[in-house]
Amino acid sequence: MHLTELDQECLLHLFSYLDKDSRRSLSLTCWRLRDVFLDPQLWMLLHFRSPCELKRDNFVLGPSLRYLAICWHSSRVKVCNIEDWMKTTFQKDLCSKHESLVSDFLERVCYMCPNLLSLTLSGCGHITDDNVINVLRSCRGLRRLSLENCSRMTDSILQAVVDPGHNLTEVRVDFCRNVTQAGLQEVRKKRPEIHLSALHSADMIPDSKPEEKTQIRRALQKFLIFS
Repeated sequence: MHLTELDQECLLHLFSYLDKDSRRSLSLTCWRLRDVFLDPQLWMLLHFRSPCELKRDNFVLGPSLRYLAICWHSSRVKVCNIEDWMKTTFQKDLCSKHESLVSDFLERVCYMCPNLLSLTLSGCGHITDDNVINVLRSCRGLRRLSLENCSRMTDSILQAVVDPGHNLTEVRVDFCRNVTQAGLQEVRKKRPEIHLSALHSADMIPDSKPEEKTQIRRALQKFLIFS
């Protein structure tokens, strides 16, 4: 029996064992396998290991998507997490090549994936509160939100979590240095039913602009002088 003679269910099962590139390569061989590649059942889960993978055409984005993860564990993440005003010209140039990839992709998710249940973002140093808040507003059925080492996340995302109308049951903001203890307490107070994790987040040094650091240093100097 030829591969294309198998029924749709069997082909979907076989495709499920392949990575995204292999699925696409196989789909280019004939219209029958292309039809399997485009079947929504095959694309309920998407996992990306770097922002660059978001630019490829080896996956299908649509209403069938339930679980989305973009996890970047690269040395470049350290550069992305540096405050913009502290970056060198070389570092800014490095970031410019990918800084909008995840945010642009999340915008597409807002319009195309209303049934999303779980969103995981790790090492995405350029996304902002607004990017994730838009997903919360568009995907009302979202149950799990996991943000790890996303340096630009602030208490604004926590304020959005406590807004009525969400179905969140689990929220993680681990290693997000601009999340505060006050913001976490607000979530625990208003939405105690949510399982909240914030590993090290409120204990890390938050960002502060150069002028803010100068004011703090001057205040400390005055205190030391008069004491």
